[in-house]
Amino acid sequence: MTAVAADPVLVEIVAGTLAAIEMEVETAIGRTSRSPMIRDAHDFRAGIHDRKLRKLTGRSYSALVQPVVRDYPIDQMNVGDVFFHNDVYLSEGGIGHLPDLCVTVPVFAGGAVVAFVQAFGHHDDIGGAVPGSMPSAATSMFEEGLMVPPIKLWDRGVPNESALKIMTRNSRMPDSLAADLDAECSACLSGARRLGELFERYGVEAVEACFDAILSNSTEVYRTEILSQIPDGTYVWEDYAEHDGVDEPMLHRQRITLTMDSTAEVPLVIDFTGTGPQAKGPINHCGDYSDGNFLKKWLAPVLRNLAATPERMAELDVNEGVVPLIEMRFPEKGTLLTPVFPAPTNARTFVILRLLGVLAGVLAKATGGRMPADQETIRYTGVYGTDANGESYLMREVLGGGSGGRYYADGEDTIHVVPDSRNLPTEFTEGRFPLRIEALGLALDSGGAGRYRGGCGYEKHIRVLRDAHFMSIADRSILACWGVKGGKAGQPFQITVDPGGPDEHEVDALADAEPLKAGTVVRVRTTGGGGWGDPLERPVEEVLQDIAWLKVSVAGARRDYGVVIDEDGDADLTATDALRSSMRAERTGDEPFFDRGPGYATLSGGASFNEFDRL
Repeated sequence: MTAVAADPVLVEIVAGTLAAIEMEVETAIGRTSRSPMIRDAHDFRAGIHDRKLRKLTGRSYSALVQPVVRDYPIDQMNVGDVFFHNDVYLSEGGIGHLPDLCVTVPVFAGGAVVAFVQAFGHHDDIGGAVPGSMPSAATSMFEEGLMVPPIKLWDRGVPNESALKIMTRNSRMPDSLAADLDAECSACLSGARRLGELFERYGVEAVEACFDAILSNSTEVYRTEILSQIPDGTYVWEDYAEHDGVDEPMLHRQRITLTMDSTAEVPLVIDFTGTGPQAKGPINHCGDYSDGNFLKKWLAPVLRNLAATPERMAELDVNEGVVPLIEMRFPEKGTLLTPVFPAPTNARTFVILRLLGVLAGVLAKATGGRMPADQETIRYTGVYGTDANGESYLMREVLGGGSGGRYYADGEDTIHVVPDSRNLPTEFTEGRFPLRIEALGLALDSGGAGRYRGGCGYEKHIRVLRDAHFMSIADRSILACWGVKGGKAGQPFQITVDPGGPDEHEVDALADAEPLKAGTVVRVRTTGGGGWGDPLERPVEEVLQDIAWLKVSVAGARRDYGVVIDEDGDADLTATDALRSSMRAERTGDEPFFDRGPGYATLSGGASFNEFDRL
């Protein structure tokens, strides 16, 4: 059969329609869901895939359709079916931990499946050992909650009430779970109808030809504009998670050996050999399924930093078009990226977020620093207890942190790796939970110093009005976000109970049930991004602006940037020149390309940096 050529005008119409449908699905979920995590924090994503299981939209990452069609052949699907799964090991790598619940709806045209609309989000609770289904000391998946392999949750438009009863019975938040699932199923069914209209209007062959053109265009753009910026050769770098909740803090290694061969059909090879062994605690990630299909699309956004301009970078989506350009090679079973069931995974963000940084680091080595410094933009914190009516509550947030400085600009403050996600509004938190938000702002001096400063993290003060417990699933409390090309590391994550009071103490970043008496304040400071370039090259006027905006303190300006502030709050230029000259003279010339901060030496037995940090 001769392939149908795609009409260029229709390609634009189809691409715009796909983006609009994806946004409509997400808007519907956000407006009809119930839990704070979905409705207010927006920790969910939608995606559209074709019948070949290729992801067509590229605004954000999504789960995979592969596990659904593996268990339910396409020719046995019906209009109105909704499939559900959250089983990490049976998700083909698309689900990282059990609170991520995924619904998938087939799209029909001409009586056959032609596409899929999918949504997955992080839900409040799916059972397990602790509220929120993320026990920090778990040693098995069986402690983390209810595992559901792909099932048919709706059959021809009729919900499976038995399955819903089982899931809600296992949740501490059954009402919000039921409402969120209903919102996601209904939104995806609506999106499937909208997409079906596109096929009816233009015909299956014409629309599928547009799908091929959209993906082929992405493949060509990434090959010619992005991968062409990586010199041929082999480059190695590694970074670390710092703890797993079970063993004492240690360096949990993640290594990438990147090989670029511009003459090869698959030009980019990402080899994870050398990654550390499977952890006892829940920081493992099942990455080695479906040839690493999920990880390819998860990591590919880092490549966009190689675009010619920031404006061009913002134009580039990541869809299935990047997959043919990347080969992934995994180590044997039993590592952080190739865990063996039932190894726990609820804190797998430590690994997959670190991999974004490892890829950025190895590309920085390959390109002489033309990549951002490090960032750590997900950590879960929360308070749970009972309210004045005796009802259980769980207030949980996914707070952001500062992004890394770039070769052309400072890092962004308090960002989140999930697009459109955000912290919970203070008014909502205080109106729904027995809590008071007493301060929310930028964490002073948290961004790593550099010619381009790392972005700042949050500082948030929460006062509990009734006895409660605090929880945290966070990394980078010992190891910092690294700086690059002379930039300094940012400040790590920190939780302090009763700051400035008689009972002041630090709470471990992995904590399930820190007790809080009524009236106690908890201070949360999230990570600052790493700096890019020599801090002593930052213009004095930019440091003064940082001070005015409460991003850098007067002491930090002197310590990190060599800028001396006089009694009137102005820069003493003579003293600044002298101090900067002195600071430059103290350098040994043996400084590493990457600055990891003091935490690395703490966990490595005193080593200030390792062999991988040199160019």
